[in-house]
Amino acid sequence: MARRDDAIPGTAMSRKTVLVARLSALGDVAISIPLIHEVCRACSDIRFIFLTKPGMTGLFVNAPVNLSVLPVDFSQYRGAAGLWRLASRLRKEYGISIFVDLHDVLRTKLLRIFLGLRGVRCVNIDKGRTEKRALTRQRRKRLVQLKTSAVRYLEAFGRAGILLPADAAKKIASPSAPPGTVYAPGAGPVEAFSTVSPPKTAGEYWLAVAPFAAHKGKIYPPGLMREVIMHFAAQKGVRIFLFGFGEKEENEIDRLSAGCADTVNMARARLGIGAELALLSHCDAMLSMDSANMHLASLAGLRAVTVWGATHPCTGFYGAGQNPADAIQLDMACRPCSIFGNRPCRIGGYPCLTQIPAACINSKITGYCAYSAANSIR
Repeated sequence: MARRDDAIPGTAMSRKTVLVARLSALGDVAISIPLIHEVCRACSDIRFIFLTKPGMTGLFVNAPVNLSVLPVDFSQYRGAAGLWRLASRLRKEYGISIFVDLHDVLRTKLLRIFLGLRGVRCVNIDKGRTEKRALTRQRRKRLVQLKTSAVRYLEAFGRAGILLPADAAKKIASPSAPPGTVYAPGAGPVEAFSTVSPPKTAGEYWLAVAPFAAHKGKIYPPGLMREVIMHFAAQKGVRIFLFGFGEKEENEIDRLSAGCADTVNMARARLGIGAELALLSHCDAMLSMDSANMHLASLAGLRAVTVWGATHPCTGFYGAGQNPADAIQLDMACRPCSIFGNRPCRIGGYPCLTQIPAACINSKITGYCAYSAANSIR
C-alpha cells in the first residue's frame, strides 16, 4: 500500500531522491501509475517521492519499495510564501535532487522555481497544448492521434536523465500496453469490499457502471443510461456496481437503479479508491464515460467499454490497454470540440451523446461478454 507522509523518514537519504508531482485530477494521477511503477523497478537505486493531494493516495496499491507517496494539504501552503516553505521542507527533509513536474500548473511551476533556486534539477511535462487546440478548433480541424499522457510523462523522465530499458519504454508507449498495474484480474482482496457484496460465485457476471464525468460534454444522458442499467439488471446472474462520488451522485444512482435487482450503489458505500480497485479486479467489464473510471479499470486489469461525446480518444487520454473497438462514439464533423468536455455544445443539446442508442451500448457489452467467454479472458 502507499506509504504516507508520516511514514517517510524525516532525514535526507544518501542515494539520489527524485520528487515527482501530479496533484490532480484522479484520472491523470491514475495514468501516471504504470509509468511510475516501471521507472521505480528500472531504477531501484533511486528513491522516488510522489507528491499529490491526500485524496489520491488510495491509488497507490502494491507500490514498489522505492516509491513513497507524499500527500500534501495545500491549504497549509497558500500562495508563493507557502510554496516557498514547502520547497524548503522538501529539499531539507528529503534531500530532493531532481524534480519531475507531471502537472505543469501555476503551483508546480512555482515549486520548480523555488526548488531550482536550491540547486534541484527541474523538468516538466510538455502537455502539447498547440496540437490539442488544432484538434478541437471549429474550422480546419486536424483529427490525428496525439501522444498519450503516458508518453508525455515518459518524455519528461527522459529529460531528467531517467531512462527506462527499451522494452519497458516500448510497453509504456504502446497504446495496447497491458492493463493490470495494481491488480491482476481477480487478484484484489475480497475483504476490501465484503460490506457491499459477497464473493463472486461461479457463473455470476459482474458489471461495473460509472455513469458520471466531471463535465456535461462527457456524460451519457441519464434516461438512456437507465435503459442500459435496466437491460442488464433483467439478465439472470448479473450484478451491477454503480460508481460515483458525493451525495448528488449517490441520489442519482438511486434514481438510475430504482426497481433494478442486484445493483449496488458504490457512491453510497464510500469504501474508498483502494477498495474500489480491488472490486474492479473481480468485475467482468466496466461501462464508463471518458473519465477517471476508465483509467481505474486499466489499473485493475479490467476491460472498459467507454462512451465518448465532446471529447475523443485521439486526444491521448484513452485508457492503457483498452481496446479501441470498445470506444462508443459518433462520427461527427464537430468532434472533438473540447479536450476536457467543459465547453458548451456549439450545436446545442450534445447530439454526440443523445444520438447514441442504449441498444448500441447493450450490444457492445454483450458482444464483449461473448468474446471474453470464448477466449477465456475471464
